[in-house]
Amino acid sequence: MPWISDGGGGGSWKPSGGGGPWGQKPSAPQPDFEDLLRRVQGRLKSWLPGSGGGFGGARGALALLLLGVGVWLVSGFYTVGPNEVGLNKIFGRYTGKTGPGLNYNLPFPIGEVEKLAVTNRNTINVGFAWRPDGRNSVDLPEESLMLTGDENIADVKFVVIWQIDPSRPEDYAFNVANQRETVKAVAESAMREVIGRSQIQRILTADRRVIEPAVQELMQRILNEYKAGVLVLQVQLQSVDPPEQVIAAFRDVTAAQQDQNRMRNEAEAYANRVVPEARGKAAATIQEAEGYRLQTVAEATGQAARFLKIYDEYKKAPDVTRERMYLETMERVFGGMDKIILDQGAEGSGIVPFLPLSALADKQKEGTRK
Repeated sequence: MPWISDGGGGGSWKPSGGGGPWGQKPSAPQPDFEDLLRRVQGRLKSWLPGSGGGFGGARGALALLLLGVGVWLVSGFYTVGPNEVGLNKIFGRYTGKTGPGLNYNLPFPIGEVEKLAVTNRNTINVGFAWRPDGRNSVDLPEESLMLTGDENIADVKFVVIWQIDPSRPEDYAFNVANQRETVKAVAESAMREVIGRSQIQRILTADRRVIEPAVQELMQRILNEYKAGVLVLQVQLQSVDPPEQVIAAFRDVTAAQQDQNRMRNEAEAYANRVVPEARGKAAATIQEAEGYRLQTVAEATGQAARFLKIYDEYKKAPDVTRERMYLETMERVFGGMDKIILDQGAEGSGIVPFLPLSALADKQKEGTRK
């Protein structure tokens, strides 16, 4: 393959056929990036104002304006989290709410979006506050000391769990300022009202289960009247105690009342046992007396009837009746006695005037048994 000089003074050679040094075909020319960059810069300068052409400058300004408007409009896209609700505002006026996902509203300064975490549960402590270390709490007597219905003082500490109403988040955002402070003030007011209707002893014992739902219901009613957009989920009593200065005396009173209740229960149990027994004995005595009365009356009636019958027979045959009555009387009198019969007419006749009827009767009974 012939080689020719490139005509320069460097003494370089290249193949005469235009190929590579080994006879391969030449590759495509590589693009010049610097030249391409210069061309793009020239185009931009022709569109910018002040580049020398009147119409070209106006067209550049319009392009920049359109570009800026496009970027501004695109910035109106926003996302709402799964636990949030977006509130759209145009010139500060509420226009609607959006759910989780990608949404759009006119960007600032025309439009604005406020996002609220409607599923998060919030906690408010009334009567105490946690220290920064989270281990110990600080008592707040100005919040916890409350007056009861019987003019005693109770130290009440409780917790309120609440959240934003998912159906009315706009009420929470626009109707009430300082929402958390408002919920705390309503909680304290509701608790004071419920405690003010109760007595100290019932608050310390039986009414604790009644206080929590009563306060929750009252809080929800007040917040609904405010249109606060708040749902009260739960009210939890942490402690209900007398003031620290008189807590020992209250414990003594409680112990005495417990003793009183115990003794009253024992007395009632004794009365419940004795009274039925006494009533049963009284009823038995009355029944026995009634039976005796009926028996006595019946016997008297029978005796009177018997006497009348005998009297009727006596009028018909006085001698026979008299003899019969005599014999029946003798039988009734001497029937169960040992008897000795003496025959007075047998004296001097040699006959022993003795008849052992009792011995004969005993022998007859023994023979019957055999």
